[in-house]
Amino acid sequence: MPANEPFTIGVEEEYQIVDRGTRELRPRALRILPEARAAVGEQVTPELYLSQIEIGTPVCRTLADVRAELTRLRREVISAAENDNCHIAAAGTHPFSHWEDQQVTPRRRYLGIAEEYEQLAREHLIYGCHVHVGISDREAAIRTMNRARLWLAPLLALAASSPYWLGEDTGYASFRTEIWRRWPMAGTPQVFSSRAEYDALVETLVATGSVSDATKIYWDVRPSARFETLEFRVTDVCMSVDEAVMIAGLVSALTRTCYEQAAQDELLKHARPELLRAAKWRAARYGLDAELIDVAEGRAVPAHEHVEKMLSQLRPALEETHDWPEISTLVRDTLKHGNGATRQRAAFARAGSFKDVVDLIVAETVRGTR
Repeated sequence: MPANEPFTIGVEEEYQIVDRGTRELRPRALRILPEARAAVGEQVTPELYLSQIEIGTPVCRTLADVRAELTRLRREVISAAENDNCHIAAAGTHPFSHWEDQQVTPRRRYLGIAEEYEQLAREHLIYGCHVHVGISDREAAIRTMNRARLWLAPLLALAASSPYWLGEDTGYASFRTEIWRRWPMAGTPQVFSSRAEYDALVETLVATGSVSDATKIYWDVRPSARFETLEFRVTDVCMSVDEAVMIAGLVSALTRTCYEQAAQDELLKHARPELLRAAKWRAARYGLDAELIDVAEGRAVPAHEHVEKMLSQLRPALEETHDWPEISTLVRDTLKHGNGATRQRAAFARAGSFKDVVDLIVAETVRGTR
């Protein structure tokens, strides 16, 4: 394995387009895109529904670059939406709009997804954050993925921002996770012995008509089919830029830590798929408000304790890039004040209004971008 990987970072975020008056989702992506693209080019794209829009940062070399790009992209998309009497909202689900009222984006890719997946696609009104970390060695990416999969649950718990679905409190911190896990190629990948084994699986899935190509493998962490990156897809989209930077920093440090462990041939800890599934469900259900499962140790521990353990494991990698002060502060602020789901529930509790929840999401999406 090469000793000096660049470990670049890229972030993709999916946003809601909401009406300024009603706070409902609005199918305005194709009206907003031209103005947004005039400002940021192809870094803003449509998504499955016309009430969704996505941004992707350019390749970033530092977390400061990530923050600057997310701030710039959010600002320009927000501005374009406001000129169409809409807001942009970053949260894993909309609190009350219904999937039945949404229109599929009339592009071949999205019409094909809608036709192939039917009801799963119709209910796919969810919004995620994807973090790419550059690894040019494809073999090393597989060995890194094998180790990183044990730490996906605490990442999800920190970023959870989807407690509401169709006007109901689901009881979950990340109900987006439960909607997403139903797709046939979603979930946590199993351990691969080599890149060749991974490639053989992809070939078989394509040959059997299970997927059309590798981009349709939607695991929580996967080797990107488009870039020389390891792509983490487990979390809800983060409400604030601070939280998005926090998740990007943790994912980058986790990737570098697991890469070094693989390079040094440290013993790989295997975990039963049932335990990994249970750990992810616990994070989606309770977020930071109960116990999480320490997969490596096979025991349940308070969420704050498990997050602190992850932070401790990643400290050397964060210190190496001088990101420890910022990321440790952001993580501990989240532990103190709650994740997005906690803050949304607090907003609803004040007056029992889902419009207030949307207003909170919009305010946090905008914060720091002006």
